[in-house]
Amino acid sequence: MSLKDQITDDMKTAMRAKDSERLGTIRMLLAAMKQKEVDERVVLDDVAIIAIVDKLIKQRKDSIAAFETANRQDLVDKEKAELEVLKVYLPQRMTADEVTAAVQAIVAELGAKGPGDMGKVMGAVKTQLAGKADMGQVSAAVKAALAG
Repeated sequence: MSLKDQITDDMKTAMRAKDSERLGTIRMLLAAMKQKEVDERVVLDDVAIIAIVDKLIKQRKDSIAAFETANRQDLVDKEKAELEVLKVYLPQRMTADEVTAAVQAIVAELGAKGPGDMGKVMGAVKTQLAGKADMGQVSAAVKAALAG
């Protein structure tokens, strides 16, 4: 079953269970997916859907940080609930050690040296680790690998 089918089935399940919070989050995800399909005139595959989920999760994390500084606990709770629903659609994340090892292998494969090659390395890393690792963590690992 594709990720898109799974998300649609989860929406139907949430409707039947009258789980309005989960349903709202899933509908928001489906709307983002549909928007991407319409804008780019493509049919999304699982990799593209994972990228959208990743983007929505990053937005939730940024919102949580902003709402916490503004002392808006009600909004923090809402964003955290959405975050938990979205995390279900991501593949198992890599550990920090796995990310570091993968980045070092890519740097060695490309023969990259120094910070000037960061763009080249990040391009290769993004295609291989998209959805599998937190890109903030990946970026830090690339900087460390190129600095050493």
